[in-house]
Amino acid sequence: MSLYKVYSDGAARGNPGPAGAGFAVFDDNGALVYSKAIPLGKTTNNVAEYTALLEAAKYVKTLNPSRVDFLLDSELVVKQLAGQYKVKAPHLQPLYNELSTLLASMDATCKHVPREQNKLADKLANEGADQVKA
Repeated sequence: MSLYKVYSDGAARGNPGPAGAGFAVFDDNGALVYSKAIPLGKTTNNVAEYTALLEAAKYVKTLNPSRVDFLLDSELVVKQLAGQYKVKAPHLQPLYNELSTLLASMDATCKHVPREQNKLADKLANEGADQVKA
């Protein structure tokens, strides 16, 4: 069994503004398997949140997981993926569609966690944003 917990976060300084995405993958023993900070250029916070989760899902899919728990502090993204909120913003539709398809291809859950429980992913997202020239 290969079980993973994946924390993801996006950050934008301004909305839109210099943005980054970050994620951290942990195995079922709590050991850090992989982490990444991704500069995104100038975009919105919601695009950064979606991109962080999408990039995390793409990476963890390569590990052929038995199950994955994705944990993020974006309540909007979690509720949109669960079908509780509609994705009204046209620029989010392609990200939502790609992510929905990818998540459906594995045994995965997406859960909202408080920001305090997502500190590493937040740090990585901010590192990504730091790499973007304002």
